Amino acid sequence: MIRIAIANQKGGVGKTTTAINLATALAAIGSRVLLIDLDPQGNASTGLGVAASKREKSSYDVLIGTESVIESAIPTRVPRLDLLPATVDLSGAEIEMVGLEDRAHRLGKALSAVPPGRWDICLIDCPPSLGLLTVNALVAARHLLIPLQCEFFALEGLSQLLQTVERIRNSFNPDLAVLGVALTMFDRRNNLSAAVADDVRACLGTAVFDTVVPRNVRLSEAPSHGLPALIYDLKCPGSEAYIRLARELIARLPQLAEAA
Repeated sequence: MIRIAIANQKGGVGKTTTAINLATALAAIGSRVLLIDLDPQGNASTGLGVAASKREKSSYDVLIGTESVIESAIPTRVPRLDLLPATVDLSGAEIEMVGLEDRAHRLGKALSAVPPGRWDICLIDCPPSLGLLTVNALVAARHLLIPLQCEFFALEGLSQLLQTVERIRNSFNPDLAVLGVALTMFDRRNNLSAAVADDVRACLGTAVFDTVVPRNVRLSEAPSHGLPALIYDLKCPGSEAYIRLARELIARLPQLAEAA
């Protein structure tokens, strides 16, 4: 199972929107997808139409070891897309895990226990921080996708995230690699968006995906209906951008490209 963490310690950069819509696009081409909601806010769960009352088991239960991933994952309205939902209990998970010897490996061990072939790909939606929940995701994943908002302050946070990735590589997970940086919330009317995009490409080169996700009202509306934007409005610019981004992601993952 391919494991991809979607992380950025800055909030409001499109992590959850990216996670939901990439998961939907990958499921649409025939992949069996598991989306793990690791954010105490539970926005990925809400955005896929899973109300808090329906989250009987969650990623919190998996992290503390009382439930398995197989037992806790639930189907969504999107065919071939399953969700490991989040609850507010995750807020206390970092405190509960801090005294455990394997605190950074809890999610990785849980995913390793999943029977081979159950899912083709796992996307992990991380909280907007570099705490123990995000560390668990980075230790469990083989790839990191970084959504980056096209604004000045986002650039400052990127260097901090890349430093954390290097520390994770050195201490826990030498196989972790940056799959790519996805530029989000691009406003063509704003010169700053273009300047930030140019700066990021100058610094990171081919690590930056060609696709740029625009600011789009329909992307913002979709979660309130409990639907991915790709289902809410397939033809809107935001949905079309995520379809292109999914194609690029597949091209960077040879094992997924062969299956597609």
